[in-house]
Amino acid sequence: MTTAHDASAESMSMRTATPGRFDYVIDWPQVTAPAGAAIKAFWRSEGALADETAMDARLGQVVMHACDASGAVAGVCTALAVTPPRLGQPLYYWRTFVGARWRSSPLVMALLKRSCALLEEHARNHGYPCIGVLLELENQRFRERGRMATWVNPRFVYIGRSERGLDLRVLYFKGARLKPPA
Repeated sequence: MTTAHDASAESMSMRTATPGRFDYVIDWPQVTAPAGAAIKAFWRSEGALADETAMDARLGQVVMHACDASGAVAGVCTALAVTPPRLGQPLYYWRTFVGARWRSSPLVMALLKRSCALLEEHARNHGYPCIGVLLELENQRFRERGRMATWVNPRFVYIGRSERGLDLRVLYFKGARLKPPA
């Protein structure tokens, strides 16, 4: 398995060392080949994705991934630009997958906070192609612990339920303006 520690010098420059358990590797807006191979191996080993075509498509959406102290991928988050019909505004549909070993750690929240800041900066620097981040809460623990209508950090607000009956939350980027109706 290729890990982020095996990555090229170019990929290593995108790495952000942090105190604590994880290193966070910025993959946005395009994942490097070595990081992509490590992420695909992670998805396979954790049973997240097995289809090569689906993995290749998802790699184009990777925002960042986290590596544990051994350099193995521990979690990956992705974002896909969508315009939900009910909202009529472009948002990044955010997903994450954290390895079984790390699911009770604060990794998912760290990935969420870091990736939202990265997506917000990217949006600001590129004329706001998306005005925020959309979450569809599949995780039971998140649904139970995050019952407040407005989360403070990160600043997501409850906006209703998805077609699948899951809570939807949006973080709007500072400075973003609504797009005119299509």
